[in-house]
Amino acid sequence: MTDARSARDRAADWIVAREQKDWSDRDQAALDAWLAESDLNKAAFWRLEHSWREADRLAALGGGLAVTPRRRALARRLRPRTWVALTALAASAAVVVGVSLHEGRPGVEEAAVATAAFATEVGGHRSLGLSDGSRVELNTDTRVRTAIGGDRRAVWLDKGEAFFEVARRDGLPFVVHAGPRKITVLGTKFSVRRLGDKITVWVREGRVRVDNVEHASVARSAVVTAGGVALSDGAATLVTSASPERVEQALSWRDGMLRFDHERLGDIALEFNRYNRTKIFVDDPEAANIRIGGAFPASEPGAFARLLRDAYALEIEETQDAIKIQK
Repeated sequence: MTDARSARDRAADWIVAREQKDWSDRDQAALDAWLAESDLNKAAFWRLEHSWREADRLAALGGGLAVTPRRRALARRLRPRTWVALTALAASAAVVVGVSLHEGRPGVEEAAVATAAFATEVGGHRSLGLSDGSRVELNTDTRVRTAIGGDRRAVWLDKGEAFFEVARRDGLPFVVHAGPRKITVLGTKFSVRRLGDKITVWVREGRVRVDNVEHASVARSAVVTAGGVALSDGAATLVTSASPERVEQALSWRDGMLRFDHERLGDIALEFNRYNRTKIFVDDPEAANIRIGGAFPASEPGAFARLLRDAYALEIEETQDAIKIQK
């Protein structure tokens, strides 16, 4: 068996197992470890997961291969290699739907839509060029899916954070789906950060519209202009303005840096932990409330901790997996 086929079969096992009710944090940790072993593992997993999601979308559109509960149960009983063939068929059907359906309406033809999935690991940073001329930068531990072509420009931010530099196409908006929010633009530069259903949108240039696609009983749209930020959680969306310096601070990850302005050490530790497998723990409440400012490399939590020791006389305990800070 080739390495590629072995990775595909193992990826199928993981995806089937993840749909079971007894999926646990320990199972997730084991999956994360397997993904971290090689790019081959990650490619096989994301390709297969994307195919299965496309099959789900087909069922919702009413065409192609409907993924009914009965078929899901059958897939779970199939050998992984057979299950891979089933999902490959779903992916092929998805391409047909891209040609024959227009915004979910049968009978209206459009050019084929190119779909793809991209991801970064913890601490990763990746820049993508899309076929419409737009660019996307992925921050640490981020996963996106794209559908570009014909009269469709769409991205799904499944988790993490991404910066978008959108090429203007009059009459053809660019849409980012992030959990219960949909962000629509024509041409602008902005970032979207997703932590579960908590969404943060920073706008550097132009303007965007943030729509609430789940809570119809509340005001559904908010417009954010350059220098603005939208914070969404549940049914609520707060829009406020920020200084140019604050916007650049929020986007400093694009240069591999983290910038803070009089922020709590406890909050800074959480931000560093997004970028590193070596985690910072500040269990001492007094130490956690120390206010810190400055610019620090995102990938060097140890150097940051040593600066704290020298500047504030804090006690630092370093191991391979953790850095503990206290007064």
